Amino acid sequence: MRTERTTLFTRFYWALADAWTVTQRDLLHWMHQPFQVIVNLLFPVMFVLLFGFLFGGSMTVPGGGDYREFLLPGMFAMTMVFGFEATFLAITTDINRGVTDRFRSMPMAASAILLGRSIADLLNSVLSLIVLCVVGLLVGWRWHGSFGEALLAMGLLLLLRFSLLWVGIYLGLVIRNTEAVSLVQILIWPISFLSNIFAAAETMPGWLGALVEWNPLSSTVTAIRVLFHNPGADGASWVAHHSLWMALLWPLLLLVIFFPLSVRRYWRLSR
Repeated sequence: MRTERTTLFTRFYWALADAWTVTQRDLLHWMHQPFQVIVNLLFPVMFVLLFGFLFGGSMTVPGGGDYREFLLPGMFAMTMVFGFEATFLAITTDINRGVTDRFRSMPMAASAILLGRSIADLLNSVLSLIVLCVVGLLVGWRWHGSFGEALLAMGLLLLLRFSLLWVGIYLGLVIRNTEAVSLVQILIWPISFLSNIFAAAETMPGWLGALVEWNPLSSTVTAIRVLFHNPGADGASWVAHHSLWMALLWPLLLLVIFFPLSVRRYWRLSR
C-alpha cells in the first residue's frame, strides 16, 4: 500500500513538474512578444475609457450610483471572456506547427501540455486583472466591501476564466484552424454585449432583459458587484437574487462538460 501511494505521489509530482515546464515555455514566448502582450492588456483599458467617459455621461444606473463603479466589475468579467480567444489560438497554433505532436512523443506526463497551457493562461489573466484594477482606481472605481469579499470576487473571476479556458482548449483541439479565430470572435462579442456589463437588465425590454440575466456572464458580473458593493447589484429576477450561487454553478457546469471532452479529444489527436 505504501509503495502504491509513493508511486502515485511520484507520478503526480512529475506531472506538475512537466506542466510547469510547459508553462515556462509559454511565458517565455510572451516575453519574446511583448507587443502582443501589451496590446492584450490595453484592450480592456480602452473599453473602460471609451464607455466610462465617452458614453458614461448618458448611462443611467438603476438605484443611482457612479457609472464607472457600475462598469468596472463588468469589465473584469469581460476580460476573462476575451482571454478565451487567446487560448483557442495558442492550441491551434501548436497543433498546426507540430509542437503538440513533439510534446506527445517526449517522456513527459501527457496531461502536462493542457495543464501547462491552463496555468499560463491563468497567470496572464491575473496580470490583466491587476492592470485593470489599477486603471479602475485611477478613474474613480472603488470597492466598498471587505478584503475577503474582494478576494472572493477575484476568485469567481478566475473560476470563470478557468472554465472558459477549457472551452477554448476543446474548440482548438476540434477545429485546429488558426483562421477560425474570427469565428470565435463572432461568438464572443454577442456573449459579452448580451449581458449586464454595460447596462442593467432592468433598463431593457422584458424579453431581452430575461435573456441578459440568464447569460452566465451576467451572473458573475452581478456577483462581483455584490461583493464589491458597487451599484447595479440589485435585480428583480430569481437568477439575480442568487447571483453568487449562479456565478459558481455556471463555470462548474462548463468544467464538467468541457474538461472531459478536452481530455478525450486530446487523447484522440493521433488517431
